[in-house]
Amino acid sequence: MSFQGEQHLGVQAPTADSEGFRLNHTMLRIKDPEKALAFYTRVFGMRVLRRLDFEEMQFSLYFLANLEEDTALPEDDSERTVWTFSQRGLLELTHNWGTEDQEGFAYHDGNAEPQGFGHICFSVPDLPSTEAWLDANQVEFVKRSDQGKLKDVVFVKDPDGYWIEVVEAARMAGKGA
Repeated sequence: MSFQGEQHLGVQAPTADSEGFRLNHTMLRIKDPEKALAFYTRVFGMRVLRRLDFEEMQFSLYFLANLEEDTALPEDDSERTVWTFSQRGLLELTHNWGTEDQEGFAYHDGNAEPQGFGHICFSVPDLPSTEAWLDANQVEFVKRSDQGKLKDVVFVKDPDGYWIEVVEAARMAGKGA
């Protein structure tokens, strides 16, 4: 029998009605798309799959992903939109037009009071070299891998102040109970 997931209070067996459901993306609101896109594409190696503009409502959506080198994306915009919404693990950056020009404007990062949203997470092949890369790119650290009670876990901030956890999968063995 294949793994059915850990069992805890409240866990219920999926029904046929949810067959095929997949988490497609997580959305973060951004103040300045130029800064946010530079950060996620350069520092975290993501690529923009699709930009959708909604002129009447004055906002744009940018869908980003870490892709394998041999990933073939559809050239046609409509086909690439459908392809984008069929993927897993995407990051959607939402830009409400004009926020980049508003002095002092900032979105709530979810970690200040009242707490809510916490962070997104990237898994990397080598945590020490990634930590050096983040330093070289002047990324703001919340917590380094040798700090606090939870070692081998890094937290940094993106240009909008959202927290990003950075882990190396092999270093996570044995964490927690």
